[in-house]
Amino acid sequence: MTARPPASTVPSHRLSVAPMMDWTDRHDRYFLRLLSKRTRLYTEMVTTGAILFGDKPRHLDFSQEEHPLALQLGGSDPAQLAECVRIAEQWGYDEVNLNVGCPSDRVQNGMFGACLMAKPDLVARCVEAMRGATRLPVTVKHRLGIDDLDSYELLTQFVRTVSGAGCDTFIVHARKAFLQGLSPKENREIPPLRYEWVRQLKTDFPHLTISLNGGVKSLEEARAHLEWADGVMIGREAYQNPYLLALADSTIFGETAPAPTRRQVVEALQPYVEELLARGEYLSRVTRHILGLFAGLPGARGWRRVLSERGTRPGAGLEVLRDALAQVPAHVLDSPATPPSAGVPGPRSEGVSDGVQAQPAALAQEALEPSAQHRA
Repeated sequence: MTARPPASTVPSHRLSVAPMMDWTDRHDRYFLRLLSKRTRLYTEMVTTGAILFGDKPRHLDFSQEEHPLALQLGGSDPAQLAECVRIAEQWGYDEVNLNVGCPSDRVQNGMFGACLMAKPDLVARCVEAMRGATRLPVTVKHRLGIDDLDSYELLTQFVRTVSGAGCDTFIVHARKAFLQGLSPKENREIPPLRYEWVRQLKTDFPHLTISLNGGVKSLEEARAHLEWADGVMIGREAYQNPYLLALADSTIFGETAPAPTRRQVVEALQPYVEELLARGEYLSRVTRHILGLFAGLPGARGWRRVLSERGTRPGAGLEVLRDALAQVPAHVLDSPATPPSAGVPGPRSEGVSDGVQAQPAALAQEALEPSAQHRA
């Protein structure tokens, strides 16, 4: 269990990284925290059954450095959710979030995720039970609608009903979900983004905290949405191009401390990796999450190749990380994080072969196309 920091030090939802299955595990979150101290992080979705009947430390343990950190729960039984919230508070989390957005078949069979959009009264009972069991904030992440239940009127009915149970923070993925006919990946891409609906929600419910999720690929986009939204949640882009978070503290939160260089990030990660290896864990548990650190830059291909080909071998240690770092030119390693508008070279286009999506080994494929059940 990990102690929570005092509430006054926990930042708002102004910027967060989405919960993503197989991606935002504790090792990825530790890495992301080296890039931004203020951005709110979320766990992968954890089902109530996994917590109540499974290995609690495996599902819930995290590092003190990961704060502010929210636990995302998947479930629809109010009593079970309430018990999980009690456990989450004891474990030291800063927030508990209810998943009402995942459209996968597996999640639907468990009667949670996006299918709950059709049952606002049940979601309200879940929220009421969760809030009654904890002092932590209880939030809801949801879609605009599902299948034919996709009118703005039904969306407002959902928000009104759930907020009536005491939820005051809604993270809205600005797409509907198709429960049949589309894969989870297709549900992240095919339904059109409707940012105007989320903006209207904020107009219609000014007393609620409304955060936007879906399709945001840069801090510049996030800052534009923050002209009207209370918060912005970034998903896949924060995983595939994580260094964008290096400027989050200054660009979004107004901090004045300089952002870390990529070399500084890797060096700061090494003690964590050493501890992991000392516990008998595999190097790849961490390295699969850092493949995109140099996305689009000179040396990125060599960095990924060394980590992907050698990081999965038995006995792989810190020498692999150091050798991968040696593939990247010094001027890239030590270049300060600077907004693109300042004219400093950013990621260059080298075609698909040098993009994160084209990693050469099975580990890289696992990192970017795992058998995940949901993404933001």
